Amino acid sequence: MKKFFLAVLGILVIVVAVLLIKTYIYPFKKNTAGTSEGWKPVKNDSAVMRLSGGIKIPTVSTGSLGEFNYVPFDQFKEYLKTSYPLVYQHTENTEVNTHALVFRLKGSDPKLEPVLFLSHMDVVPPGDADVKSKEQNIFRPDDKPLPPVSKVAEDWDFEPFSGNVANGRIYGRGAIDMKGMLFSLMESMNTMIKSKTVPKRDIYLAFGFDEEVGGQKGAIQIADYFKKKGVRFDAVYDEGGLIMRKGNVAGIDSDVAVVGCAEKGFLSAKIKVKGLGGHSSMPPMESAIGKAAVIMQRLEDHQMKPTITPLIKNFFDNIGGGMPFFNRLAIANQWLLKPVLLSQLTKNNTTNALVRTTTALTMMKGSDGTNVLSPEVEFVVNFRLLPGDTAKEVREHIAKATEGFDVEVEEIDNTREASAVSPTNTKAYQLIETGVNEIYPGAIVTPYLTMAGTDAYKYQIVSENIYRFMPIKINSSEQQSIHSTNEYISIENYLKMIHYFEYMMKNYDK
Repeated sequence: MKKFFLAVLGILVIVVAVLLIKTYIYPFKKNTAGTSEGWKPVKNDSAVMRLSGGIKIPTVSTGSLGEFNYVPFDQFKEYLKTSYPLVYQHTENTEVNTHALVFRLKGSDPKLEPVLFLSHMDVVPPGDADVKSKEQNIFRPDDKPLPPVSKVAEDWDFEPFSGNVANGRIYGRGAIDMKGMLFSLMESMNTMIKSKTVPKRDIYLAFGFDEEVGGQKGAIQIADYFKKKGVRFDAVYDEGGLIMRKGNVAGIDSDVAVVGCAEKGFLSAKIKVKGLGGHSSMPPMESAIGKAAVIMQRLEDHQMKPTITPLIKNFFDNIGGGMPFFNRLAIANQWLLKPVLLSQLTKNNTTNALVRTTTALTMMKGSDGTNVLSPEVEFVVNFRLLPGDTAKEVREHIAKATEGFDVEVEEIDNTREASAVSPTNTKAYQLIETGVNEIYPGAIVTPYLTMAGTDAYKYQIVSENIYRFMPIKINSSEQQSIHSTNEYISIENYLKMIHYFEYMMKNYDK
């Protein structure tokens, strides 16, 4: 018996030694960026004013497939023309499907595949939160900047479409999503033209107008326009990732720039569950709503299996070096500890979304009366597909969850597979790293999985290298203001974003 325990102890010592050695030698990415402050913004009140004016135009997209008021979109197009006459004079510019915009700045070498920068001009509705100040036309770019918000605001500081500039911020719906990026791209191209800088390859800008409702009339039409013209891109850049401020990524003691190299797929299913209706005084042993509850419980209790995809492995390899020891231990020793690692990741809603196709019960409808049993109950479940999982597998998963019940399953909205995963060993990705280091030298730059849908997905038909990233540094509360209350972008973030895109355009072939 003593020999047995000694043998077990010996094995444990060897396992522990292997775990420690593998952790020590694991090739976590070293953050070699400098510690300097990076590029400092240069005062540019004209650029700030142009964005402010663009925010004032309420280009709201709502409704099914973009059936909304197009008058503000016409006004927005005219505003761009008057704000950037040089861009219109020195580029080939085209309207696609009436409201989408495409600009082409010709390069010196037509044999090279061009690069494409995306944005969208539409915004979501502002909601009905209270407004603290009704004052309009505030333009105080020299105010002392307030620190970033530490929680999501309950009210708007100013009217959602005021475009007011105060407190070191540009306020309004769309300031971040996505007019800030759209105007920074126009500013960058305007500077290229003004300085007579000729890029080596063509540079395209493309702005959709219905991204918030699916991009059916905007981005899809633009991508098809490029395909029909035979234009393929060396890279496509769109929104998706951000630079998260130091302390906002758990366990990481630096800023983290997450670059979306893929995005999740989407499948929403409306499930109608049949049962016996009637008066609540004589209910059946099992009602339609009770059956629906069983199915919903199955869907939540038995979700699709988690997995660490190559993209997320790359993500952990990049940020893991800055994480606490036990995190590094689990990442470096997945040969033994992968179940433990997955167990921990799936306990948090944010990291859970990185490693599995998520399940979200979003809508439910039954009887309209308190004493009436509905013969049919319907609910909606939304799945966000992890790259590697397919819509077919999700349909099989739903079929298993509804087994034994009389149901009808209808897919609603626009089902789409997860996107392809773009490589990181490309010039296009590496330029993102150097561009981020230009403005934030201490940031960790890492590939990432974009959870929400973007217009970028539609451009897979014209490029294999698609990257989703907006170069602004914000915290989690500022991020939550997107689609919520009191959205703003700091003047510093806006000016740095302009510089970043100038850097990208000027240095793509250097």
